[in-house]
Amino acid sequence: MLIVLRNSWALLLGLMLLMLGNGMQGTLLGIRGGIEEFTTLQMSVVMSSYFLGFLFGSRMVPEMIRRVGHVRVFAALGSMISAVLIAYAAAPDWIAWSVMRVLIGFSFSGVYIAAESWLNAASTNETRGQAMSLYLIVQMIGIIAAQALLNVGDPSGYILFVIPSILVSLAFTPILLSVSPAPSFETTKRLSILSLFRASPLGCVGMFLLGGVFSAQFGMASVWGTQAGLSIRDISIFVAGIYVGGLVAQYPIGWLSDRMDRRQLVLWLSAFGAVVLMVPVVWNVPFMLLLAVGAIAGGISNPLYSLLVAYVNDYMDKSNMAAASAGLLFINGLGAITGPVITGWVMAQVGPSGFFLFMAILFAALAIYTVWRMGRRRQTPDVSGGFAPLTPSVTAVGVEAALETRQND
Repeated sequence: MLIVLRNSWALLLGLMLLMLGNGMQGTLLGIRGGIEEFTTLQMSVVMSSYFLGFLFGSRMVPEMIRRVGHVRVFAALGSMISAVLIAYAAAPDWIAWSVMRVLIGFSFSGVYIAAESWLNAASTNETRGQAMSLYLIVQMIGIIAAQALLNVGDPSGYILFVIPSILVSLAFTPILLSVSPAPSFETTKRLSILSLFRASPLGCVGMFLLGGVFSAQFGMASVWGTQAGLSIRDISIFVAGIYVGGLVAQYPIGWLSDRMDRRQLVLWLSAFGAVVLMVPVVWNVPFMLLLAVGAIAGGISNPLYSLLVAYVNDYMDKSNMAAASAGLLFINGLGAITGPVITGWVMAQVGPSGFFLFMAILFAALAIYTVWRMGRRRQTPDVSGGFAPLTPSVTAVGVEAALETRQND
């Protein structure tokens, strides 16, 4: 671990600052949208636009990197992110925000692809697993710490938009000044969605449903908190709780997944998530219980993402694992685009509790579909032991590096 830190500290520090900026802007927009009196449906479009841009970026940025190189793409997209973060406050209009969210989602996707390529190239087979674990931890800590920064200024002013812009600008200084020559870049080969679905219907359907859950958590939590009348402090704590839960639960669930039928784990986790998320729908619960519900939801959804990737790869040859994972990321992105819009519609119909109701329905649908699939396919004879902790913001480059590590174990 110390070797990884010594070789990649600048890159990891830069990524930490990037996640601080990204974590701030997602929550801040939900709060500022309430101040600007945007409707829930308007804010849901704003939030879903990020995932649309991220999906475009995951498909288009690799070709940009091949044409002009890592450094130019990295610097150009970083400048775009910094500019958009300030432009939010200058143009408080939901249509303008939606366009800017597409741009910033596209840019963050490209930055992640470039950073993950550098991290992968700076690691050896012996240290790559530790490097990817540190990458996951840095991502989570960055988003969690970003929520605390929301309390240092007034969301109706400019300062909270300036801070993430500065953080993102600073992020590129250690990275661009210390990273060695840009690594070679090879695009992961494609696997058609139909072929992927034939190999694992549960993996494809599960990834699509989880996309809706993730986008609701990442994009609509602050919108829900504003509509529910929570203070900025409570909203920031709630959002941080979601990611703390995801960070803490990754490794215990990963340990279990390599020792039992992964489908049973998917079933019990999703069923438990559905039950827990119905609590604030049925009852008016205090904030501390809401915080526990958010932490449990994050502690289930994040490991489920990694679990489904591992489950699909149980049915793949090693040569197709990276391609399959890239396809799953695309399916997850499609679900993420629709998630905030549907969440916003449900909240407009039933009130703030619709935030929890939507995620509960998705978890219940995953549990029901898992039961149905278990009746149609026997248990996987031998799991690969290939659970790798991942987050939805990891691109195909990071997934491929994590899978390569597992294959070499």
